[in-house]
Amino acid sequence: MKTPRRSRAREMALQALYRLEMNPGTSTGELERFLAARLGDPGLQAFAHELVAGVQRHRADLDALLDSRAENWRVSRMAATDRAILRIAAFELLHGTVPGPVAADEAIELAKRYGTAASGRFVAGLVGRLLAERGAAQAR
Repeated sequence: MKTPRRSRAREMALQALYRLEMNPGTSTGELERFLAARLGDPGLQAFAHELVAGVQRHRADLDALLDSRAENWRVSRMAATDRAILRIAAFELLHGTVPGPVAADEAIELAKRYGTAASGRFVAGLVGRLLAERGAAQAR
């Protein structure tokens, strides 16, 4: 099955965030070349870049939110891939333009593909809490 285009951009954003975490000295130019080489479409490159930049810009707030919702876990103790996936999902839920359920489904699929056997369930539970809270806040 072919990966939908924006899903592919999220996948590349995940890889870029992972790369940044493992090698903090990665330059903006290196990231742009990485995304350009993997996402030919300038619109997809821009979307992936927006996710990476948004997660980096709001990282402290995203981590605090995730820490407060993760039962018996701290963001710093999570697997690097799960951490990056959750940051992308939280960013999209708080600042993105896609519907919440789409952001949640995308995060779960990334976790299943790139995480451990338990990552899909872990991400689903935490993103589900964020999504439920978002829905409750919007209903008020």
